[in-house]
Amino acid sequence: MNAVVADITYRAMLGRKRIWLLALLPAALIGMAALLRLIGGPDEHTAVTLMQTFSIGTMLPLLGLIAGTGVIAPEIEDGTIMHLLAKPISRPVIALTKFAVAASLVAVFGALSTFVAAFLLIRDESGVAYGFTLGALVGGVAYAAVFMLVGVLTRHAVTVGVIYALVWEGLVGGYVPGARSLSIQQWAQSIADRISSSAFLTSNVSLGFAVPAMIIVTVGALVWAGQRLRSLSLTGDE
Repeated sequence: MNAVVADITYRAMLGRKRIWLLALLPAALIGMAALLRLIGGPDEHTAVTLMQTFSIGTMLPLLGLIAGTGVIAPEIEDGTIMHLLAKPISRPVIALTKFAVAASLVAVFGALSTFVAAFLLIRDESGVAYGFTLGALVGGVAYAAVFMLVGVLTRHAVTVGVIYALVWEGLVGGYVPGARSLSIQQWAQSIADRISSSAFLTSNVSLGFAVPAMIIVTVGALVWAGQRLRSLSLTGDE
């Protein structure tokens, strides 16, 4: 970790229009939960459905995309990353620091809003709020690593990220049985299912597979991103 790199990255993320993008989805989630609570009749099934479809299924990958690509892709696009790479800072340290910033942003905006929304609906009933909060936290960390890697690998990071989030995570990973084992969204739901005792929440991937897969993907993405930054520093190519 490098404190200077982290400070610069936080300033860039929180001082631009991305802060509004980061806040919009969590605000929508909490707003929907508040509306359901206001009109009466929020139940466990409603809460689980909202958490699965919007929090884990929609908000989390999009927050990961905004934060993961945002911490590094703009610098690569405009060439300012070369000034950072010229500093005597290890490339893996730069990658790790950028990842830490992205992961912390997803944790604050994603996991925290998930807890607030679920707790607002059904309090601590069946551990739904705690389960989905942990699932969102761990899943958000994985998304941050994957999308940061995408930001390092291509100048079309947002386009590639949206395709991945909507097509793979939203459609293929959500509805094709064989592909569910390779979906971060499904891994996050496995963790939520482990913590929660809700009868309305069932996971499609075993926890014994989800946790190691999450670790492998996160660490692998970080290592790959660090190595790719080394090649950028040497060639200056995209």
